[in-house]
Amino acid sequence: MLGRRLLLVIPMVIVVSLVMFLLASLVPGDQARTILGENASPEAVAALRKELGLDLPPLQQYLNWALAAVRGDLGASIYSGEPVVSILAGRLPVTLSLVVLSTLVIGIIGVALGLMSALRGGWLGRFLDAISLVGLAVPGFAIAILAVSLFAVTFRIFPATGYVPLTVSVGGWLWALVLPVFALSLTGTTLVAKQVRDSAKDALAKDFVRFLRANGVSETSIVLRHVLKNASIPAVTVLGIGAIASLTGTIFVENVFVLPGLGTMATQATLNHDLPVLLGIGVLFTLITVVINLIVDIVYGVLNPKVRAA
Repeated sequence: MLGRRLLLVIPMVIVVSLVMFLLASLVPGDQARTILGENASPEAVAALRKELGLDLPPLQQYLNWALAAVRGDLGASIYSGEPVVSILAGRLPVTLSLVVLSTLVIGIIGVALGLMSALRGGWLGRFLDAISLVGLAVPGFAIAILAVSLFAVTFRIFPATGYVPLTVSVGGWLWALVLPVFALSLTGTTLVAKQVRDSAKDALAKDFVRFLRANGVSETSIVLRHVLKNASIPAVTVLGIGAIASLTGTIFVENVFVLPGLGTMATQATLNHDLPVLLGIGVLFTLITVVINLIVDIVYGVLNPKVRAA
């Protein structure tokens, strides 16, 4: 299974980069005109377009980029001239911090709430259903704006903007990412909780659970060693989807909280018609998505040996 996943990387990168290239080419505006300014002469614009290779047919531009990308050269930013690889390396830690933290929150809190709801039910189950509806109905960027308005502007508990690198201060890094992670993980947490709750209820109703209880096995051991394992298998799928959703959600959340990650870079590159940077971000997002799917497959194999054998 892992081998098949790895074989899909190349066509996925090709398709994603080609689609991004075609979409970016349809965006109104001229890259050379953006660099030189509106007052630049037509001759200067034409000369810069030739220098940057923008006068070539779109397919030839893409093929030139793809051949260079195979050699590890993603080109340079048309706007700043900085190598795309350097831009991605500088922005990647911020985006990865958001994705990893939000995935941990979705997994830990979602599983805990799901188990509590399955064991106790009542108001907690109704609360999960209500929050799930809110999370599905309200987009992530709206949750981010509401979080800033409430917790950063009104009560001034958390910072509204800014980022502290992990290497500078672990506490500052966590504190700066509380609201962005909350905005990214709310929907995924409720979905995982509902999945775990439903799966745990099904497991608790099985004959083997009654057999274990009849033999004096403690409730804690039954839940942690048997029910949780059965409930976690379908929840892994939802968690993987939540991680990928967090990755795409960083584009909006980073802009709301002014975080120097790949999401804000993608927005800037779109406004500047900076195609090499957009293609580099698209390739990197694709690779991260593939890695997330590989991790999900590995976890499946650990939880269910039949999947690993297949």
